[in-house]
Amino acid sequence: MTMMEPWPFIRGAPADLLFVVELCFAAATSVHILLRKRQVASAVGWLGLVWFAPSFGPLLYVVLGINRVQRRARRLRPEDRKAGGPGADGTDRAVGTLRPLARANGRITNRPLRPAVVSSVYQDGDQAYPAMLEAIGAARQSIAMSAYIFRNDEWGGRFIQALVDAHQRGVAVRVLIDGIGGGWLLARAYRRLRRLGVPAARFMYSILPWRMPFLNLRTHKKILVIDGGIGFTGGLNISDENVRATRPSARVRDLHVRFEGPVVRQLVEAFVQDWEYETGEDLSGPAWFPDIPDPSRAIAARIIDSGPDADLQKIEFAILQAVSCARRTIVVMTPYLLPDDRLVSALSMAAMRGVAVDVVIPARSDHRVVDWAVRANSVPLLSDGVRIWHSPPPFHHAKLMVVDGEWSLLGSANWDMRSFRLNFELCLEVYDGELAVALQSFIESCRDTPLTLADLRRRALPIRLRDAAARLLLPYL
Repeated sequence: MTMMEPWPFIRGAPADLLFVVELCFAAATSVHILLRKRQVASAVGWLGLVWFAPSFGPLLYVVLGINRVQRRARRLRPEDRKAGGPGADGTDRAVGTLRPLARANGRITNRPLRPAVVSSVYQDGDQAYPAMLEAIGAARQSIAMSAYIFRNDEWGGRFIQALVDAHQRGVAVRVLIDGIGGGWLLARAYRRLRRLGVPAARFMYSILPWRMPFLNLRTHKKILVIDGGIGFTGGLNISDENVRATRPSARVRDLHVRFEGPVVRQLVEAFVQDWEYETGEDLSGPAWFPDIPDPSRAIAARIIDSGPDADLQKIEFAILQAVSCARRTIVVMTPYLLPDDRLVSALSMAAMRGVAVDVVIPARSDHRVVDWAVRANSVPLLSDGVRIWHSPPPFHHAKLMVVDGEWSLLGSANWDMRSFRLNFELCLEVYDGELAVALQSFIESCRDTPLTLADLRRRALPIRLRDAAARLLLPYL
């Protein structure tokens, strides 16, 4: 044996050591995945990536796969909201066949039904923005505002000036803007608010990707609360594209509501939790939580918020309950129809038992790949009797659901896995026939041409393959 013979072994040692280290990291990551990932498909996908590419799979999981929001949010959230004794959950306000739905959603949310008055329903920013700005101008105690998109354009500038004016006259103003939707690098509206002295924060923002996954865990909520007693919510962002009068190149249609009554306190709670999560500031006192008497001729309503923290999948579960409780009609409007197999099966079974199920989606959304996936995902629904309709341009962004002409759900949540499981969303459920009929009429007025199985089967094979491949991206769209 010569003096040179040990060198091949020495040269191979680092590679062997690196291989052992990779296996250890892959094994440790797999343990975390098996114990923490609730969704089987997600767990299997991450396990496959970790073991197929042990050199970078564990690192990618650490950056994008671990839900850090849940741990932090649970530390900041108060104890679960309790409905109280018999009748305190508010189910006595819901009548007829919807009482089981009210009871189930009370269990899902740990919130009672509360008295409310839906005073106005607004179509598009043309109607909603002036009313919102008027309310901001009349505020005397507090303004809480949360937005996904908030642009520093013509109408965004009007909101900024109204918020600045309120702040300067002594109103407690807090504005929460999403760290991506509000602009990741520029964030002109946020920076202008801060420069003019308005307390504003960016939700889940960081220049570091491991602290802010770029596409997931966004706050998609649309909240405006004036003096703790007047609430606005729906699907509207703050942008010129929502106003027909500005003649935007890509106009967006949407719907918003104004409501009052004790249920507004739940809207404030939702904002306060998000604000404290992001800033650490605890908002309390009568400026934010005033005593609100029960209005006359009130209806029953409840806020349902969800996100990848302690409120995981609550909106999706509430929708599943509504589908299961439906006896006559289910009418849905959503910009993106990409639910998972559970909701697809629930809608199909409702249609099979004789419920008239109608879903309205845009003829063309603002994401082409989503449109491809929607077509592939629609086949089982159409096969089982669900009717799917296209709405004509411009792009309809409203998210609405009406059951049996008595119950309504409206808010920020799209019918896709991102809204149901990855974003922070907020919806308002209302038990009122008058509002339900009005919203159902609005949805039906937006129907144009039906999407049929014949349409889908006529697609050329390359198109069907493309759409089917896009559907595989369903958890990420």
